[in-house]
Amino acid sequence: HDLAVVAQVADRIKVLRHGKEVEEGQTQQILTHANQDYTARLVAVRGAAASERADPRTVKPDTVLSITDCQAYYGDFHVVKGVSLDVKGGETVAVVGESGSGKSTLARIVTGLLPPKSGDIIFQGKALPRALKARDKELKRRIQLVYQIPDVAINPRHNLLDIVGRPVQFYFGLGRQAVLERAKELMALVELPVEFLQRRPGQLSGGQKQRVCIARALAAKPELIILDEPTSALDPLVAEEILKLLRKLQRELGLSYVLITHDLDVVHRIAHRTAVMLQGQFVAFDATDKIFHNPEHPYTRKLITAVPEMRVDWLDGVLAERAAAVA
Repeated sequence: HDLAVVAQVADRIKVLRHGKEVEEGQTQQILTHANQDYTARLVAVRGAAASERADPRTVKPDTVLSITDCQAYYGDFHVVKGVSLDVKGGETVAVVGESGSGKSTLARIVTGLLPPKSGDIIFQGKALPRALKARDKELKRRIQLVYQIPDVAINPRHNLLDIVGRPVQFYFGLGRQAVLERAKELMALVELPVEFLQRRPGQLSGGQKQRVCIARALAAKPELIILDEPTSALDPLVAEEILKLLRKLQRELGLSYVLITHDLDVVHRIAHRTAVMLQGQFVAFDATDKIFHNPEHPYTRKLITAVPEMRVDWLDGVLAERAAAVA
């Protein structure tokens, strides 16, 4: 679903929607002179990132999460090496890097799924137990996780009332009617019809399923949500709507996010600050605009220049520049 990548490798493009062909044509023609509105919107959504940024007005001075000199291992393999990170109230901090850099491991550390070998984790001014089993129900409630692939994150046998209602009952002990009312509120928060509460996941689109996953996280009334590649399984138009929803929820509820991703377009649109991770270490951690427009570390520059542009000659130009530099 990445048209910028398609532009580098495809001679022709066929656009599908709801199982039907929308249009077909030469790559250049599709990207610059699309005949159908749906195709034009697919192309335009990539360019929208240039005008969208995280709202600085949501960020509060208080520190919600602080990680200091965190070390973590998988067996003998040193995965996270002395990482320090802080997240303010109402702030989105993105952690980016290539596969195997340690960014998903950092998310597991925050959620307690992988206890670090050493380092301090402070949440709302108090030491956070490293292991999930050592955290009480209240601590578990306050930190929630939205997974990468909604299809495997929710039980296909349960209807949406069960899925979003269970954490409401578990954390707050509400009765059936109160759970139903709260479930209706959650549907409104994620902009899904109340009637969907009786549906099962198999009756929903991918974007709707991800909204359910967000609603389930919100059911606990958390202060911090870990977003693990929340849009990577979605097409560009649906992903754009999910990002708009996340920004809206942050404004309305004062949520803090830690965003784990490799998609720099997503980072550009939603993150106040960005940490760049390489081989278990942060090589950069600064305001997102500074990371993008004034990168200091060579790896950060490499990441940014590796993002393909939506034009058919982009890759040829990059290869020519590299060849000239070597010569």
